[in-house]
Amino acid sequence: MTAVDDFSLSVGPGECVGLVGESGCGKTTTGLAIMRLLPGNGHIGAGSVILDGVEMSSLSEKEMQSHRGRSVALIPQDPMSSLNPATKIGKQIGEGLRIHFGASDAEAHKRALEVLEMVEMPRPAERLGQYPFELSGGLRQRVIIAMSLVCRPKLLIADEPTTALDVTIQAQILDIIDNLRTELNMGVLLITHDMGVIAGRADRVVVMYGGRKAEEASTMDLFHGMRHPYSQALLASMPSLETASKQELASIAGLPPDLSKPIEGCRFAPRCVFATDQCRLEEPPFTMEGDRTFACFHPVQGPRETIVRETVVRDKAGTSPTELLRVENLTREFAIKAGLIRHKVGAISAVAGVNFAINQGETFGLVGESGCGKTTIGRMVVGLEAPTAGEVFFDGVSISSHSRRPAREDRRQLQMMFQDPYSSLNPRMKVADIVGEPLLVQSEGNRAQRRRRVEELLLATGLDRYAADRYPHEFSGGQRQRIGLARALALNPRLIVADEPVSALDVSIQAQILNLMKDLQREHGLTYIFVSHDLAVVYYMADTIGVMYLGKIVEIGDAESVFRNPAHPYTQGLLDAVPVPEPVEARARRGRQVTGELPSPVNPPTGCRFRTRCPRAQGICAAEEPLFQDFGPSQQAACHFPLRTPVSLTARSASSS
Repeated sequence: MTAVDDFSLSVGPGECVGLVGESGCGKTTTGLAIMRLLPGNGHIGAGSVILDGVEMSSLSEKEMQSHRGRSVALIPQDPMSSLNPATKIGKQIGEGLRIHFGASDAEAHKRALEVLEMVEMPRPAERLGQYPFELSGGLRQRVIIAMSLVCRPKLLIADEPTTALDVTIQAQILDIIDNLRTELNMGVLLITHDMGVIAGRADRVVVMYGGRKAEEASTMDLFHGMRHPYSQALLASMPSLETASKQELASIAGLPPDLSKPIEGCRFAPRCVFATDQCRLEEPPFTMEGDRTFACFHPVQGPRETIVRETVVRDKAGTSPTELLRVENLTREFAIKAGLIRHKVGAISAVAGVNFAINQGETFGLVGESGCGKTTIGRMVVGLEAPTAGEVFFDGVSISSHSRRPAREDRRQLQMMFQDPYSSLNPRMKVADIVGEPLLVQSEGNRAQRRRRVEELLLATGLDRYAADRYPHEFSGGQRQRIGLARALALNPRLIVADEPVSALDVSIQAQILNLMKDLQREHGLTYIFVSHDLAVVYYMADTIGVMYLGKIVEIGDAESVFRNPAHPYTQGLLDAVPVPEPVEARARRGRQVTGELPSPVNPPTGCRFRTRCPRAQGICAAEEPLFQDFGPSQQAACHFPLRTPVSLTARSASSS
C-alpha cells in the first residue's frame, strides 16, 4: 500500500505551513516519514527529505537519532500516551538535552524550567516535580511542546496539537507555537483537519487527499479563491461563526479512498459533485496559477457559499411548547477522602445550583470548558450519577429522588451518547449485540425481532445491515459514533444526552453526524441535551444555549441571542476562541480569547467564579455573587459588569436561577 504518493512540500525558517485533510489522507504519515518514525512495515520508497541541507532519508538509524529532537521535533496528537506516566515532568523534558548535548542533571533541570516558562506553564517550578497524570490536557500539551523545544529544533512538526482540547486552551496552545516560531525563527508544519485553525495560523496551506497533494497556495489565496473541489468541500463542512446559520452543513459523502487498492483517475472523483468521465479515467495534472498549484480538471472559483445546501428549519407554527425536562437547583459534590479510615477532608464542587428547562423536540446546548460540569449534568439527567441536592423532573415527575434509583421505565426514555465511542463499545461484542443489548435488557421481542430492529437502526443511522456482524475496531471514528447513536435510539427514547459527540472527528464526518442527528430529531421528535465546548457547533444544533463556568450557568437564553449578542464576558471569550475559517477575521481575534487556567473546583473563587480570568473584574466580583439579569425576553446572564445594559434585575442569585 502506498500511503503517500509523489508528495512534495517545503517549509522555510520562521514559516508555518498548514497540512490539511481528512483522517486517512496521509498527513500524519508524511510527518512520521520526515522524522523517520514510520511503523515497522513502512518505509520511504522514493523521493527525499532534505532538512537544512542534510538528506535525511539516506541516513542510517544511528545518524538519524542525532537529528530527532535536535534538528526536527514532533508534537504528537495525544500527549498522555506520549509521556511516561512513571517519570516526573522535569526529567522527561531534560532528557533530550542530556542525550544530544551531554548536559548534567543540573543543566537539564535549569533548561527544563526555561522552556516551561517559554510555553507559559503556570507555576513552572512546581510542575517539574509532578507526574503527567497530575496535569490537565492543556498542561500536558504544554509539556510536550516544551520537550520538543528543549534542543531548539529548526523544524517543528505539530500533528493535530489541539485535537479535542477546549477552544480556549486550543487558542492558547496555538498562540504559544506562533510566538515561539517567531522568537526562534523555527519552521512549523501544522497538521490538522480544521480549516479554522489553518486560517488563523498558517502562512501557506497544502491540501492533501488520498496520499497526494490536491492544492497548495498562500492562506489568503486559498480561502478567498480556492480551486480544488475538495478544498471547497472541507471549508463548507465547518459550522462558521461568520456565516453561522441553521442551514444543513454540506458534508462530503463517502470516505477517502482505500489506498491498498489500485486507483484510476482522480482520487476525489467518487465524492466530487463536479466529476465527469474524464475525472474517473485520467489523473489530473498539476496546474500553476502564480504561486498556486492544484490538480483538477474542473476547478472551482471560490469558497463555501457556492455549494451550501438549502435551508432546513423545523416548522413549529401552530404548536405550543411542552416542557419535557426541568432541573432545579441541581448540585453535585464529590467527596475528597484521606487517611487510613478514608475520612472526608474536602469536596469537589462539580455542579453548583443549576437550573434550566427543555421543551419536547428541542435541543438544549450546554457549552463550556472541560471541568465546568457539563458531563456531570448529563450523567445526572440520565441517572448515571445521583445529585447531592436538587431535582431532575422528567415529564413533570421527579426521577432523581435520593432514596431510589431511576426506574427501568425512566431509563428507557433517557439515553446517552458518549464522547469516546470506542471506549463505550465493548470490543468483544459484535455490533448486533451492542445495539441490541438495550432491547435484551428490557425484554423487547424475540431474537429475530431484535435482529430486525438492529438492522433498522443501522440503516437509519447511515450504516448497512452487514455492519451488524462486525466488531467496533473495524469501523472509523465517525462510524463508531453512528453505532453509539443507533444504540441510544434502540428503545425509542424521548431525550438523548449527546456528550461531545463530534469533538475529535474530521469536519466532514462531523457535518454528517450533526446533519444525521437533526434528521432523526425531526423524524422522531427527539429532545437533545447537546454538550460541547464549541459554540459554533452548539449554535447549529441548539434552540437554547446554557453557558457553564466552574459548576454554574453564567448565561442562558435562546441560541440566536446568546450567539449573536452575548452578555457575559465568558461567553464572548468562548466565541473569540472558536477557530474562524477566514484568515483576516481569524487573525483579528488573536488575544481576545479567555486566558489562564480553570480554577480548582475544590476551592472555587469567592463571589463570581469567573473573576480570576475576567478582564472586567473589580472588587465587588470577589465579595458578592452576581445576580441574574434579563437581557431580552429569553436571555439572562449573571455578571456585575456585563457586556450590555440589562433590561431588568431578577430577584434570584446565580445559584438559584
